[in-house]
Amino acid sequence: MKLPPPLSPLPCFTHLTHLGRLTRLPALPRLSSALLGATALELFVLTGRLIVYPFGLTPERGGTGPAGTGPPAATDPPTTATTVTAALPATPAATPPVVLLHGFVDNRSAFVVLRRALTRHGCHLASLNYSPLTRDVSTAAELLGRHVEEICARTGHGRVDIVGHSLGGLIARYYVQRLGGDRRVRTLVTLGTPHGGTAVAPGAGVHPIVRQMRGGSSVIEELRGPAPGCRTRFVSFWSELDQVMVPVETACVDHPDLDAVNVRVTGIGHLALPVHPTVAAAVREALEAPEAGEDDATAAGATSVA
Repeated sequence: MKLPPPLSPLPCFTHLTHLGRLTRLPALPRLSSALLGATALELFVLTGRLIVYPFGLTPERGGTGPAGTGPPAATDPPTTATTVTAALPATPAATPPVVLLHGFVDNRSAFVVLRRALTRHGCHLASLNYSPLTRDVSTAAELLGRHVEEICARTGHGRVDIVGHSLGGLIARYYVQRLGGDRRVRTLVTLGTPHGGTAVAPGAGVHPIVRQMRGGSSVIEELRGPAPGCRTRFVSFWSELDQVMVPVETACVDHPDLDAVNVRVTGIGHLALPVHPTVAAAVREALEAPEAGEDDATAAGATSVA
């Protein structure tokens, strides 16, 4: 999907190395002209997403077998999720595979721009489609965990990186923080994820998993709990014009036990976060940042399981 020329003001982000944990955010000014531009871009992105959505319902060429070949295993739950892979190598590369996890009622087509940007820089990618009928964050997180194990076994890596948009980021965080996924996930990048719960959630009174994204839900309260020794680093992108995150700061990770960086994006809304080239460049930068005192080979050895 090709985006139109950037709107004014241009989306921007603070360089990752200059950011620390945001424990208290300043009040943001009302930006009516910027909001109008962001809304127009959101409508454009939504139109594009509707066009490409059918192409994300089926697995990519290469299927889901070892090294990206062959059909799905017979034990895969076809009505619940589909894993798709792109050029996953038989031997480990220099960086871990990147798992892309979409938001509510979406699919892997949401990452068409980000996928292209990461592939051009040598990232090996895997997408997980979870069903819109999934009713529980913890259940989806368990499914994610099983597929992460499959990806690690297939690629020879001990760890992966995850990029999650909206609900996808919340599912990935639950896996990392509550299901021991920190032993497998090196970096979790979230885009417009309601880490603190959002007051605006379409269909909140109907769909159980959407109710879990609201502030005060059992899932949000679980994630507020202690997480000592969590080994995953978090990079959370939040936009001041995200109309789905209310308040917008709820998309920031604010937890004393987590190694978290919050990246403020300006000029775009919720749907544009996974498709804007500026954000894609920042996500790539976050994934390429080395771990302090630990290379990938060491991480793989330290996190191997029987």
